Amino acid sequence: MRSFLLASVTAIAFAAPAAAADSIKIGFVNTFSGPTAPIGIDARNSFELALDHIGRKMAGRTVEVIYEDDQQKPDVGKQKTEKLIQSDHVDFIVGYNWSNVLLASLKPAVDSKTFLIGINAGPSQLAGELCSPYVFLTSWQNDQTPTAMGLYMNQKGVKSVFLIAPNYAAGKDRLRGFKDAFKGEVLGEEYTVWPTQLDFSAELAKARASKAEAMFVFFPGAAGVQFLNQYVQAGMREQIPLYTDSMIDELSLPLQKENALGILGIQQWVNDLPNEENKRFVADYRKKYPGLRPTFYGSQAYDAVSLINSAVVAVNGDLSQKDAMKAAMEKADFKSVRGAFRFGNNHVPIQDFYLQDVVKNADGMLSLKTVAAVVKDDQDRYHDKCPMK
Repeated sequence: MRSFLLASVTAIAFAAPAAAADSIKIGFVNTFSGPTAPIGIDARNSFELALDHIGRKMAGRTVEVIYEDDQQKPDVGKQKTEKLIQSDHVDFIVGYNWSNVLLASLKPAVDSKTFLIGINAGPSQLAGELCSPYVFLTSWQNDQTPTAMGLYMNQKGVKSVFLIAPNYAAGKDRLRGFKDAFKGEVLGEEYTVWPTQLDFSAELAKARASKAEAMFVFFPGAAGVQFLNQYVQAGMREQIPLYTDSMIDELSLPLQKENALGILGIQQWVNDLPNEENKRFVADYRKKYPGLRPTFYGSQAYDAVSLINSAVVAVNGDLSQKDAMKAAMEKADFKSVRGAFRFGNNHVPIQDFYLQDVVKNADGMLSLKTVAAVVKDDQDRYHDKCPMK
């Protein structure tokens, strides 16, 4: 009897870790409070939809997600990242809308060899010298979108421009990327206080006084809504054409309304891309969340689930095989809502960028429309600084 009990206890002891490891734990860090909370909520919505589409399991293992609010603060983002790694023992970390938050949170993930999937922020450092085998982006490197817009404005023959962006890592990357591509003259460059400044009258006055032929502006979230509305109210639509980056999306459009008509932007995803995975994503999002439409933020979160799933399936659920998981993710062997793309050596997508316009449908609804592909198979300019070859 004693031998039987000892054998039983031993069996239970060895079985316990397997039971505890039955679920795959994903930490999701994003902004769920404050003025930019709708962006984080949209990303979470899309992430949840993607989990629904795979039956909320990967390689037969149930997926558990722990959501954490970074409050759009780098120190809070780092604390939440450390908590997910050290206390929750997550297998993956997903999220990070803001480049300064991602940069602050990077070291804990890399040091612990926890795979981090960035779904929006794309700081230049992460594409270059800070690239890591454990970090992948399902979005872009920050320079890529404004570079595409600079190339488009060259094609349109624009000779001079006034630039405005928020004063943080992504804003600086964005304007640097634009200036590297634009062949005309930059007549002014303004950086605003981020994320608190929502009055842009001084910057608009400087743009008007510059006599620039056009403006290029990067403002995500609530700042984008305020800037566009103030631009129109100041009577500048007829004076200085506005070209944008991350200013108009399906979250901001209901607030910007007809002020957004005819304002051009650039993205790597637009809701009307014709591939089947995207059609399913858009249709099912609208069913799951009535009254809402998915955004490019959400598209990147949706793809993050597919990327992680491809790695888990490749190792049949054995997450100790990190090298094999890394190799599987590098293949980008999944159906993306943006269509075909591949990863560069630095784990940043090589992908197309599209000109988008705001149009009014036959039913009077405003929506985003793909105009044309501006850049095909674009690779970021920092990949050669990444030590991974």
